[in-house]
Amino acid sequence: MSTVPPAQGRFITFEGIDGSGKSTQIKRLAEHLRAHGQEVIVTREPGGSPGAEEIRALVLQGAPDRWSAETEILLFTAARRDHLERTILPALAAGKIVLCDRFADSTRMYQGLSRGDLRAVVDQLHALMIAQEPDLTILIDMDPAVGLSRALSRQTADERFEAFGEDLQRAMRQGFLDLAEEFSARFRLVDGARDMDAVAADIAALVEAELA
Repeated sequence: MSTVPPAQGRFITFEGIDGSGKSTQIKRLAEHLRAHGQEVIVTREPGGSPGAEEIRALVLQGAPDRWSAETEILLFTAARRDHLERTILPALAAGKIVLCDRFADSTRMYQGLSRGDLRAVVDQLHALMIAQEPDLTILIDMDPAVGLSRALSRQTADERFEAFGEDLQRAMRQGFLDLAEEFSARFRLVDGARDMDAVAADIAALVEAELA
């Protein structure tokens, strides 16, 4: 349940495995909403505020085993708290729509599932330090092999989790589908294996229904 009344803005997150097209579709949705007179903030995690962007460089660059799972969870939570305070909550209070590329669901998956059975730790920290859930979560579903190929082709510095390989991608895909069932009231599933325009149209319709 959001801690910000819906009348004061909407918090919409995008989730999915690496390479599923989240960033492209967020940009498309932002353009669509702005064309219809909405004030939109586009942000991402980890990151989204100056302090959180510094933490992003720490957690996404370097060797796959650079940090222990417990340290990663603390770093991601610290970044999320700063992001929440400095970017998300002020925008919602101003009545804006916040579109965020990943949020706590990614931590539930990547740190809570991929590096040991730490989901309970993730949830405890989230309840203590964040206590904010999206109003709507768009899950773009994608074949893991295709997603990994797309992610690696980007050749950016932020490739540490892609380096875990296709097995992780498959586990993450199933984990996200399980989360969609667990939080069915806010999750909406979109087939990302189609033409970008078709995906964008589906997402716009889902978001318009939420705003209505």
